[in-house]
Amino acid sequence: CWLDLISIRFVLFEEVGLEVNSDDRVVWRCAQANEMILLTANRSMKGKDSLEQVMREENNSTSLPVITIGNIDRLLAEPEYRTRCVNRLVDVVVDIEDYRGTRRVFIP
Repeated sequence: CWLDLISIRFVLFEEVGLEVNSDDRVVWRCAQANEMILLTANRSMKGKDSLEQVMREENNSTSLPVITIGNIDRLLAEPEYRTRCVNRLVDVVVDIEDYRGTRRVFIP
């Protein structure tokens, strides 16, 4: 099992001092400042503080990627899809240094 090889900890906004309704710029900056990978469902690309806009403006060669779940409904409903997402997430985490500077990684 991959859990025997690496440690992945998932945290909620509240655990890192963020409000649930924090804008994407605040969330992205918090994740980067704390060396955390942001895992999200597909987000809006609209507005000056949309996650896409923030990444375009602030991403650099040392930034950690945002990992985006391609289809959140399938993740919740289909065990096989969920397993594929988990496996891909683990692959990215294991090789995280190779993904620095990449704005976004979609799973699956």
